[in-house]
Amino acid sequence: MNKTCLECGEKIVGREDKKFCSDGCRNAFNNKINKDSTNFMRNINNKLRKNYRILSELNTEGKSKTTRAKLLSKGFDFEFFTNILHTKTGNTYYFLYDQGYMVLENDFYMLVKKDI
Repeated sequence: MNKTCLECGEKIVGREDKKFCSDGCRNAFNNKINKDSTNFMRNINNKLRKNYRILSELNTEGKSKTTRAKLLSKGFDFEFFTNILHTKTGNTYYFLYDQGYMVLENDFYMLVKKDI
C-alpha cells in the first residue's frame, strides 16, 4: 500500500497508520489547520500568563495588598481573568487560576491565593 504524506506528498515508509513522513511535516500540517484560532487564543493566553505572573510576584505570602497604579505599572490588564467568585458576604474576587484579587477602596486591591 503506497501512502503519501498529507503535508508534502512524499511517500511514507513505516507504520500502516502513519500520515506524515516526518515530525516537521506533521507540525506544519497541524499549524496550518490551527492557525486562525491559535493566534487569537495565543494572544489571550499570553495576557492571562502575564497577569498571573504579576499577581504571583506581588503576592508571595498568599494574601497581601497593592495599588491599582502598581498593577498597571507592571502591565496588568484588568480585562483578562479566568473566573469570578462572589462570596456570601457580597465580595467579588477576580481570579487567574489560583491567584486572585478583590477591589478595595481608594484604588487598593487585596491579593489572595486560593488553596487548591
